[in-house]
Amino acid sequence: MARPRKPLLSRERIVETASALVDAEGLDAVSTRRLAAELGVSGPSLYNHFRNKDEILDAVADAVSAQVDLSMFEEDDERDWRTALHDWAVSYRAALTAHPNTVPVLARGPRRRPAGLKVADAVFGAMVRAGWPPAQATYIGALMRYFITGSALGSFARGFVDDETAYDPADYPHLGQAHLLAERQQKVDEGAFETGLRALIDGLAVQYAALTRA
Repeated sequence: MARPRKPLLSRERIVETASALVDAEGLDAVSTRRLAAELGVSGPSLYNHFRNKDEILDAVADAVSAQVDLSMFEEDDERDWRTALHDWAVSYRAALTAHPNTVPVLARGPRRRPAGLKVADAVFGAMVRAGWPPAQATYIGALMRYFITGSALGSFARGFVDDETAYDPADYPHLGQAHLLAERQQKVDEGAFETGLRALIDGLAVQYAALTRA
């Protein structure tokens, strides 16, 4: 039997193609018509794998969640909860910044997405094992998600133009070097994230110490 000219349609091919569209053009670029054209199939054939566009975007977002390292939360990992939380946050942000157009979908929470639920389960379970009460473990998971997704939604440094005449010292006496931020975007944004992350975890450590003394 002769091989088909094109690979058979699968969930994986649909998600891969949709992910490429989202990365290149944003969430609005994805439609069943556009995907069918990119895949070289008829539109209705997509519905054998996904019911609608929202399900496709959920799968695209979940593919990003699947890239997040969770090894630090395994029970046999020797990292303490502070180090584990830090290393996970760095991995999570790296996944989001590699696919920033998916952040609005991820920010809505995991809902029924398997990889997203595994992330939430791993963080919550690790915090409870470390001695945090379940309610506090829930707050920590929410706090970290707010901070990480917020940091990935935009760039502080890229919000400034690289024109040194744009910030008149008569109006903005403290922004004389602001025009340099754009070209130093990665360093500034990563430094800001690391500073905030360490501040958050240090603050949690103070709460944890008070909790264990009680």
